[in-house]
Amino acid sequence: MKIFRNILVGLFLQFYFFSGFTAWAVVYEPLPDMPYPADNPPTPEKEKLGSVLFFDSRLSGSNLMSCSSCHFKNQNWIDTKPRSIGIEGKELGRNSPTLWNSGYSRLQFWDGRAKSLEEQALMPIQDPFEMNQSLPALLTELSAIPEYPPLFKAAFGDQEITAKRISQAIATFERTLKTKDTDYDLYWKGDKSAMSPPSIRGMNLFFGKAKCSICHNGPRFTDDQFHNIGVSAVASANEDVGREKITREKFHLRAFKTPALIYISRTAPYMHNGSLETLEDVVEFYNLGGNDDAFKSPFISPIGLTATEKKDVVEFLKTLDRKEYPN
Repeated sequence: MKIFRNILVGLFLQFYFFSGFTAWAVVYEPLPDMPYPADNPPTPEKEKLGSVLFFDSRLSGSNLMSCSSCHFKNQNWIDTKPRSIGIEGKELGRNSPTLWNSGYSRLQFWDGRAKSLEEQALMPIQDPFEMNQSLPALLTELSAIPEYPPLFKAAFGDQEITAKRISQAIATFERTLKTKDTDYDLYWKGDKSAMSPPSIRGMNLFFGKAKCSICHNGPRFTDDQFHNIGVSAVASANEDVGREKITREKFHLRAFKTPALIYISRTAPYMHNGSLETLEDVVEFYNLGGNDDAFKSPFISPIGLTATEKKDVVEFLKTLDRKEYPN
């Protein structure tokens, strides 16, 4: 139902914006409780095990890289690089997305190739360009480390170490990474001083003239869909085809997942390839209608924001956070 809801919202907004309407309507939705799979309910013991695994470099083939090598706790669960660094210091092809609120996502990764956090957790470990570790070797290694069998027993009832349990524990830890109320939340909960006049103007633009909410809607400001917005239009031998590699549908050529926007001011650089350094760059990119691409979404077209309007949109994006919260 959620998928159909987001599609209907997008179609409504597309009609709304392209039919000449200039009025706006903000649909405020607070974050719901974090969903958990029926076969992986949370426990403190499982969360603790997942945290230990997440930060342990012994999960990689070289024993030098952990999940936290691309998702730093003190950097809002990103690595701040345009494109992450993999095994042997080689640059990977994509930007490392933040883990904030990742447990809400219907599909994981920029191309949506994982259907759950549990499935996602094992993929970088095995990827030859990322952590480059085989699962049989990992299970043998972890079983020989004295601290792990008791942790697995506390989390799962016995000391058996399996790939499924590793994935469940890491996913349980990642689901604890939930954002707190932002200035935007406080504004809609009654504190009208939480947003400045420029940010309120930016909010009106975000849900109106700027067309941002066509794709950035819902509690996390994402439709959880995949769009070609004109970022990577130059074909090459190493072209990143995005979602099309997964679905084999031309409709998804160079389409990437709509990122959520909560805490967005903390997670630069932006886009799937880290090609835009600042929020100002992002707003200008959309204002110009993206780059030329035969498969670009019809949602992406020149907007015509003034210099003041662009600044106001940026100010609104900054309210999807609170300065009082540490990184």
